[in-house]
Amino acid sequence: MTQSFKPVFEGVHEALKTGEAPALATFAVDSRQVSGLRSEVQARDFSYTVDEPPELGGSDQGPNPVEYILGGLAACQEITYRLYADKLGIPLDGVSVKVKGDIDLRGFFAVDDQIRPGFQNVTVEVEFDSPASDSKLQELKKTVDAYCPVLDILRNATPTELFWGRGAKRAATAQAAAE
Repeated sequence: MTQSFKPVFEGVHEALKTGEAPALATFAVDSRQVSGLRSEVQARDFSYTVDEPPELGGSDQGPNPVEYILGGLAACQEITYRLYADKLGIPLDGVSVKVKGDIDLRGFFAVDDQIRPGFQNVTVEVEFDSPASDSKLQELKKTVDAYCPVLDILRNATPTELFWGRGAKRAATAQAAAE
């Protein structure tokens, strides 16, 4: 890769350290189910389709939610590898990531309450295009494992609040739940 992200990393790092930049970044999406199990999701100025494969009742119009989680992890790994390789001065001409996750459908379809509905396990394979030594790539891996946001989300419980309701009642439900 020809572009170096070290100046970007160092600029943001310094702005956060000195308090010149806000530390909290909020990301949000809006989703609406449009047909069958197909949803349209809006993230900033981007929209994407989420659906299930036919064998799970969908029309196969897009990846399903768990595939987006896996894709998010893969892309976040690549981004984090790129940023930290440049920060650490480790040459990295390219990085690609394959992610697989197993879900026991008996959990999702309430066949067995002892089985969680989410991933049973996730495996990540990272492939480097780099002249760096194995020890330098191991140092990079250790750093990425410590700082990749999506990996952190998957490895650690994140406080999550769920609100529900109908139209105007939703705000009242959210307010009552907060009290």
